[in-house]
Amino acid sequence: MEQARLLKAIIETAIDGIITIDNRGRIESLNPAALRLFGYSLEEVEGRNISVLMPEPDRSGHDGYISRYQTTGEKRIIGKGREVKGLRKDGTTFPFRLAVSEVQYENRIIYTGFIHDLSREKEAEERLREYAAELEELVEERTKSLKKTVRALSEAKEEVSLSLEKEKELNQLKSRFVSMASHEFRTPLSSVQLSASLIDKYAEPYDNKNIRKHVSKIKNAVGNLTTILNDFLSLERLEAGRVEPTFTAFDLVKLAEEITEEMQMIAKQDQNIIYQHTGLQSMVLLDPNLLKNCMINLISNAIKYSGENTFIEFNTEINDQQCIVTIKDNGIGIPESDHKYLFQPFFRAHNTGNIPGTGLGLNIVQRYASLMKGDLYFESRIDTGTKFVLSFHK
Repeated sequence: MEQARLLKAIIETAIDGIITIDNRGRIESLNPAALRLFGYSLEEVEGRNISVLMPEPDRSGHDGYISRYQTTGEKRIIGKGREVKGLRKDGTTFPFRLAVSEVQYENRIIYTGFIHDLSREKEAEERLREYAAELEELVEERTKSLKKTVRALSEAKEEVSLSLEKEKELNQLKSRFVSMASHEFRTPLSSVQLSASLIDKYAEPYDNKNIRKHVSKIKNAVGNLTTILNDFLSLERLEAGRVEPTFTAFDLVKLAEEITEEMQMIAKQDQNIIYQHTGLQSMVLLDPNLLKNCMINLISNAIKYSGENTFIEFNTEINDQQCIVTIKDNGIGIPESDHKYLFQPFFRAHNTGNIPGTGLGLNIVQRYASLMKGDLYFESRIDTGTKFVLSFHK
């Protein structure tokens, strides 16, 4: 008797609905949660066919379903169940997850249904889809606007470089662009990136592939725009002579390990960055910010131009004469005919296709290395890979 009272208390206080029917589909009992979900009292539905709680077409096909269940031996066990719709007394419908089990009770068979209301989950999923769509549209608008500005700047550069007078006009245009980019793009891009990350976090419980796909597209678009913006800002500062290296003693190995961890987070699937240091020393006298920018730029290129399931070798070496940084990939490589143009601003190799980029990164790396009295050289073969080496004399 004690167990019976405990079982009854559990059923009566359960959050999910519990319903039992006989082998002819007639309702025998509903717990309070189920009655609230469907809007009936027990007296109103007891003894009626279970189809009264179903909208079409499930209502018409339910008797056939029970028949198939009984004749074919198909068994529904308690578990994840299946998603169906319920019909309330007021005529409205709602989604729920239904799990059914067969119970042997007093020499007869009854069926127990466990009902988990999905209304809130569905509403939340719809809100997330709408929000993701709004953010994607916003990013597309910002992307078009920024690309239009970048194209205008590139076209302007070609025209004004014909004379010193036009060169002056170009510098003025670039200054206006930098000012505009700093204020008009950085803040909204940061907001979009933060919102996309929050959507990704809030959507984790629903495990929705479409939400993850669109959030990933938003993040990638924002990342590309941020890279473009940073490249143009760096180029402007270099050409304006506003970049002066600050030589500081720092631990190269510690910096390289931090960069490796940071870049591994944005690497492609099963793409691994392998870091190794050679030498007993780890301290160097260089500008840590400029060197970090160089290493991140070169590793980003290795990630971008290599495929999934590949290795990127990242090595540092300190000996008596030099400090050497090497980044090697086994990606698409650089056509030999493009080698001599590779460090020119806005130049991109002819085999990059639709891979995004500004053509400014390597020019910036070379100029940063030069400011630190260093050199940058590379080796590359098409479809084999590329190795970039930064070297600094002590």
